[in-house]
Amino acid sequence: MLNQVLLRAPYFLLVYARCFAMIVTLPLFSMRAVNRRAKLALSFYMAFLMLPAVDYSSYEILIMEDQAFSVQYLLLVLGEGLIGIIMGFYLQIIFAAFSTAGQFFAFQMGFSAASAYDALSQVENPLMGQYLNLIGMLIFMQNRWFQKVFMAGLMGSFKAMNAFSIVNGTEPIARFMLKGLSNLFADALVIALPVMGTLLLISVATGLLSKAAPQMNLLSEGFPVMILLAFFLILNMLPAMSDFFIRSFNKGLADIANLFMTWKP
Repeated sequence: MLNQVLLRAPYFLLVYARCFAMIVTLPLFSMRAVNRRAKLALSFYMAFLMLPAVDYSSYEILIMEDQAFSVQYLLLVLGEGLIGIIMGFYLQIIFAAFSTAGQFFAFQMGFSAASAYDALSQVENPLMGQYLNLIGMLIFMQNRWFQKVFMAGLMGSFKAMNAFSIVNGTEPIARFMLKGLSNLFADALVIALPVMGTLLLISVATGLLSKAAPQMNLLSEGFPVMILLAFFLILNMLPAMSDFFIRSFNKGLADIANLFMTWKP
């Protein structure tokens, strides 16, 4: 194995840069709890398996015969790493939609102050955002989306694009990322809107009743009712929510595939 890597060391490093950049930005793998040595080893084996199928004939002019590194080669490595970051970051955007949906209705539930460090998103996140993020990750793992990302997405990226594609295709990249950010808020609203609408109606109803009977203090007593009702709604919405998560993953991989087709020469 090492002899084959050393014989094609410059090309192997280019493949390794893209694999490692995608792994360190993917959901779950980007967590600090995942050992760095495991990330390095997984990237090494992925690059070794993909090296025979990668065509880097367009790079032969920039790589010297003695395989010495140059400034142009370092720029190629950075370009390959940027492609991996774009792929991993787009999948992070999909999971950010689930976390954002939890933040939307956590305030109405009274859980806005109940925030903790989320290991998946690596930011302070309300408990409901972490809950939806965890459900999305379990669905992602159960349906073997990681295998699809590694085998279909990453391998397809090697066949469709290289570092020169970034220089010649900045406009598709900008449209791709802006579309992902707009879909983030749209998907978050679709997930959170039923719970938000129901809790809003309960708030209006308790406000009207408290005006009719101020001595009952229904606003303060209504918070436990809103929390219980919100959990009841989420429990009944789980099947439809799981289907929506799967459709989001399918749409995300389809968008990445369309980006490959846009860049493909």
